[in-house]
Amino acid sequence: MMQKAIDLVTQATEKDKAKDYAEALRLYQHGVEYFLHAIKYDAPNDKTKESIRNKCITYLERAEKLKEYISNGKSKKDKPVKDSGGANDKENDSDGDDSDNKDGKDDKEKKKLMNQLEGAIVMEKPNVKWSDVAGLSGAKEALKEAVILPIKFPHLFTGNRKPWKGILLFGPPGTGKSYLAKAVATEANNSTFFSVSSSNLVSKWLGESEKLVKNLFDLARSHKPAIIFIDEIDSLCSSRSDNESESARRIKTEFLVQMQGVGADNDQILVLGATNIPWVLDAAIRRRFEKRIYIPLPEEEARYSMIKMNIGQTPNSLSDKDLKALAARTAQFSGADISVLVRDALYQPVRKVQGATHFKKVRGPSQDDPNTMANDMLTPCLPEEPGAIRMSWMDVPSDKLLEPKVCMSDMLSSLANAKPTVNDDDLEKLKKFMDDFGQEG
Repeated sequence: MMQKAIDLVTQATEKDKAKDYAEALRLYQHGVEYFLHAIKYDAPNDKTKESIRNKCITYLERAEKLKEYISNGKSKKDKPVKDSGGANDKENDSDGDDSDNKDGKDDKEKKKLMNQLEGAIVMEKPNVKWSDVAGLSGAKEALKEAVILPIKFPHLFTGNRKPWKGILLFGPPGTGKSYLAKAVATEANNSTFFSVSSSNLVSKWLGESEKLVKNLFDLARSHKPAIIFIDEIDSLCSSRSDNESESARRIKTEFLVQMQGVGADNDQILVLGATNIPWVLDAAIRRRFEKRIYIPLPEEEARYSMIKMNIGQTPNSLSDKDLKALAARTAQFSGADISVLVRDALYQPVRKVQGATHFKKVRGPSQDDPNTMANDMLTPCLPEEPGAIRMSWMDVPSDKLLEPKVCMSDMLSSLANAKPTVNDDDLEKLKKFMDDFGQEG
């Protein structure tokens, strides 16, 4: 990732020198995006991170000059301000005036704030397809309508037929709201996806939090088409009251202004919010989300798909009838609850190996080559079984162990100890909110 960033800014500098300013601008912007991603995952220490940030500020300042130059439509013979062939070149500033210095300070402050939002840009796609999301057909259709169709068929959304600007996903914890957002990030190939939490936007410095909100939307406008996903939006935009701090009130006000798009172009920008407690949202914020979609607990068919999906390729002896029986017995379970249930059941064969006092020789796939069958594999067994050898798992060679398959009794054993995490009171509140303000997902 770091090498890719270096290559991009090197190309940008070369294009800058060759006066191909439009291409240089594009390369500078992409280079900075890769640098910011490298800071998050690849940079070895704080000193290196700070050095990269300073470089990014330099590249972004140069990109802003090029952008201004291009948008003003100046003639070819005119050069962008302070152009000497590249972003790293120095030049005498005597041509400028005090307003240039002031603008420079404002730009630097803006770049500093944008650097704080660096983790919000999803550079790598999560690789979650629509087909990976079990059920929720209504929610998926609404998101396709808001995100995918306007990008693929922009001519469909002209005149008064405009794409949705705000979609709120609400429902019990663990029902797949964030997972749906990952699917949107994957499927909206041409969009920039910003995944934001309160930690990205709340600052201890007075006045900085609302600036971060404004810069988030400015960043989205410069990377259109863009999707801003705000998880647990209730932590930022709960109902305004006399007891709340001035800082919290100003953050909400800035959100309202930015989502309304007063004085700014919000075309091709979708704000996607998710919450478990939608009834605490401020009424004005709620109104900004034009579509409010209820993500309910999974129905039986969706639970069947989730159980099957979570078992995956793990060796098992479960029939389709077994899976349907499990789906019927897991009412009130969320998608996250089902994931925990199945994961616990997948550990049952490991527990059998760990607790076994006897093993027997069986024929099974070799650990070295799964396509080759071996006759001397060892699997746990009861002491009275024919061929049982008294030994513990410590005595079994690592390449000779054949794990027992996950069976229905394993699933039932885990199910006996599993409890759904969503209570009836919350479900009642969510159902009432859906009846009052939302639609089924």
